[in-house]
Amino acid sequence: MNKRWRNAGLYALLVVVVVFLATALLDRQPQSTASWRYSQFIDRVETGQVEKVNISADRSRALVTTSDGQRVAVNLPADPELLNILQTNGVDISVSPQAEDNVWARVLSTLLIPFLLLVVLFFVLRRAQNGPGSQAMNFGKSRARVQMEPQTQVTFGDVAGIEQAKLELAEVVDFLKNADRFTAVGAKIPKGVLLVGPPGTGKTLLARAVAGEAGVPFFSISGSEFVEMFVGVGASRVRDLFEQAKANAPCIVFIDEIDAVGRQRGAGLGGGNDEREQTLNQLLTEMDGFEGNTGIIIIAATNRPDVLDAALLRPGRFDRQVVVDRPDYTGRLEILNVHARGKTLSKDVDLEKIARRTPGFTGADLANLLNEAAILAARRNLTEISMDEVNDAIDRVLAGPEKKDRVMSEKRKSLVAYHEAGHALVGALMPDYDPVQKISIIPRGRAGGLTWFTPSEDRMDSGLYSRSYLQNQMAVALGGRIAEELVFGEEEVTTGASNDLQQVARVARQMVTRFGMSDRLGPVALGRSQGGMFLGRDIMAERDFSEETAAAIDDEVRNLVDQAYRRAKSVLTENRAVLDKLAEMLIERETVDAEELQELLATNDVRVASIA
Repeated sequence: MNKRWRNAGLYALLVVVVVFLATALLDRQPQSTASWRYSQFIDRVETGQVEKVNISADRSRALVTTSDGQRVAVNLPADPELLNILQTNGVDISVSPQAEDNVWARVLSTLLIPFLLLVVLFFVLRRAQNGPGSQAMNFGKSRARVQMEPQTQVTFGDVAGIEQAKLELAEVVDFLKNADRFTAVGAKIPKGVLLVGPPGTGKTLLARAVAGEAGVPFFSISGSEFVEMFVGVGASRVRDLFEQAKANAPCIVFIDEIDAVGRQRGAGLGGGNDEREQTLNQLLTEMDGFEGNTGIIIIAATNRPDVLDAALLRPGRFDRQVVVDRPDYTGRLEILNVHARGKTLSKDVDLEKIARRTPGFTGADLANLLNEAAILAARRNLTEISMDEVNDAIDRVLAGPEKKDRVMSEKRKSLVAYHEAGHALVGALMPDYDPVQKISIIPRGRAGGLTWFTPSEDRMDSGLYSRSYLQNQMAVALGGRIAEELVFGEEEVTTGASNDLQQVARVARQMVTRFGMSDRLGPVALGRSQGGMFLGRDIMAERDFSEETAAAIDDEVRNLVDQAYRRAKSVLTENRAVLDKLAEMLIERETVDAEELQELLATNDVRVASIA
C-alpha cells in the first residue's frame, strides 16, 4: 500500500513540474517575425509608412504596425524626441500598462524549481533505502526472511529417507504445539537443533517442513548474510534478528550454512580483531545469554561440523545434533517414490532396481536423476519415462553426458576397450569385491571409457573396509594399465591410467599411515589427518615421525602397490582369452552390462584371483 502511494506521489509531482514548465513557456511574450533598426524605424515614420506604435511600459521596446498591416518589433533607445516625431507624423501612439509588482509571486516562482528538485530527491532516496539490493541506511538490520504464517508447501510427508532426523524435528514441532504437556513433567523446550550432514541430504528441506508443520512465525537467513565489510554490522544484524524473534515468540529461527559465521575462534593467521568473531560472540550471547530467549527455537544446518566453535555446540545453545546422512536402500526407495509423483513412468521402470543401483546417492541426487530421465524422454519425443532413460540418466549423473560427436580411430577404440576390459575382468575375478555393473567405451565427460561397480550397501553405511578389500581395490585400479601392457607392449602404454595410479597411491598411503595395515610399521597412525587445512590452524603443525620412518612409509607404499600389480597381472595373464573376448564385445557393442559379463565368465574357464 505504501509503495503504491509513493508511486502515485511521484507521478503527481511529475505532472506539476510539466504544467509549471509549460505555463512558463506559454507566458513568454511572442517574438515578432521581423524587426527594424531604430534609424530604419524613424525613416519609415517620417515617410508615412507607420500607422500605429505600441510602446512597452519600460520604454525599451515598441511593436509597430505598418500601413499595410505588418507587425514589426523595434528596440527603443532613450530618445526624448521620439514622441514628438511620432505626433508630428500623425502616428497612433499607445503604451502597455505597468504590470503589478507581486513580490510573493516572484519569490514563489524563484523557489518552486529548487523545492520540486528537493522533493524528487527525497522520494528517490526513500525508494533506494527501501528497495532490494540497496541498504544504504539499513546495514545493521537483519536480512532474515519472515513468514508469519508459513506457507512453504512442504510438510513432513514430503520428506523421505531420513526417518530418524524427521522424528527428532517432529518432536520439536510437538514442543511448540503442545508445550504444556512437556512442561507438566518438568521438560524444557530445546533451544537449538543443529542439522549435520553432507550436501544434498535434505537439511534445508527438513527446516522448510518444520515451518510448514509448526504454524508459528518462521525466520530464515543464511550465515553469510550476517557478515559485511563494515565493522559491527554482523553483530547488529544478530541483535536485530533476535529482537524480531522475541517480538513474535514462539517462533523458529533457521540459519542455513552456519559455518560461515560459527567457525572456531582464534584460528586466523592475523591475530587481530575479526568481524566474524564479533558476530559469533553476539550470536552466542543471544542464544544463551543473561536475558535468555524463551520461546525461540533455533535450527541451523551445516556440512562442516568439525570447524564450528565449541561454545556454539554445547548444550543450552544447540541441545540436539541431528545427523542427516545419505539414505540407505529403503530411504532411497522412499525418496524415489516421492520424486516420482507427477512423472509418467512406463511399466518397465523398477524403482527398487534403481534404488539398488544408486548407493551413495543423496536425496538431491535422486531428484536430479529422475528429472534428467524426464528431460531425456521429452528430448526423444516419448510420452513416458522408460528404464532406458533412467539408465542413461544414471550414467549421465555419474560420468557426464555422452560425447556422440567424438570419432574414435580403430586403434584408440581397441586400446580403450582393452583398458576397460582389464578393470572389469580383474574386478569380477577378485574375491569379496563389488560386482561389475556396466562397462562402456562411449566417451563421457573427460573419460574415454568407464567401468561401473555397484558398491556394497553394508560397506557404505558402516564405512568399514577390510584390508583385503583395499588390496582388491588397488588391483582393480591397476587392471586397465596392465591390460594395455599385455596387449600392446610396455612402449605403447598411455597416460589414460593417470587417475588410476593416483587412486592406488592414495589408498596404499592411507593403509600405511592411517589404518595401521603395514606389516613392517604395525598398527600405528602416522602424521596428521589428511583433511583440509582450516584457517591456518594446522599450518605450523609438524609431522610426528622421523626421516627414517618417512622412508619406511615410502617403502611400504611401494610394496603394497607392487603386490596389487602382481595380483592383477596374474589374473589377466591366466585369463587372457577371456580378456580378448570381452574387449571384442566392447568394440562391437560399445556397452556390456552385468548380465552379459556373467554369461561370458560362465561359458569360459576362468581362474579367480588368489587371496592377498
